Amino acid sequence: MKPTTTSRATARLRLTALAALPVLAFSAACGGGDDSAGGAQKNDEIASVPDSPSASRSATSDGGGSAPSTAPAGKSAFYDAQLKYVQCMRTKGGYKDYPDPKLSGHLDWSKIEEISSRPGQNEAAKGGKNGVCGPELQQAMLAEPKRDQQKDYESMLAHAKCMRDNGVSRFTNPTMSGGNAQPGGDPNPASPTIDHESPTYKQAREACKTKLLDGLDGMQ
Repeated sequence: MKPTTTSRATARLRLTALAALPVLAFSAACGGGDDSAGGAQKNDEIASVPDSPSASRSATSDGGGSAPSTAPAGKSAFYDAQLKYVQCMRTKGGYKDYPDPKLSGHLDWSKIEEISSRPGQNEAAKGGKNGVCGPELQQAMLAEPKRDQQKDYESMLAHAKCMRDNGVSRFTNPTMSGGNAQPGGDPNPASPTIDHESPTYKQAREACKTKLLDGLDGMQ
């Protein structure tokens, strides 16, 4: 079977990988969320954690202002967990050029998709060979700050409409299930009916990528 460099195909690989981790669901898996690996690092070193306010910082300052909420600390914990997953993928997983997470903590799925499109390397989207980095992936997903599912749905809906407006007529809308946004895309992901290698599809992906909120790239 010819490999495909598609966000939709990668999304299904991601969801397949997460299905093997019983405590995970889409509400935790939007991290996630499109095409060049030029920024990937070439060694096992990982970028240092970006500076973010600590939850333990003093509640007041000389100016009398209040300390930041605990949200930045939560994002830092998410980033830390993703770094551990990336380190695992570069060592145990066998992907030395696995990209650093974005500063937001979400994985850079555009670069991961490029890696997973290479012959015999589709495990890059599934936690490494035989899910060797599954535990680290699970911890990263559990550390992700809670997402606004309504906003995620609206973002994916705008993206789906944009894809259709740009010539991918079969691109389906997302849905809401149990309060969680579920991605749209190919109407039959198990046997794709959309040609993700076509110039029309690639042009639509490029035109519509800004419609997706951070962390949703690769989900539809």
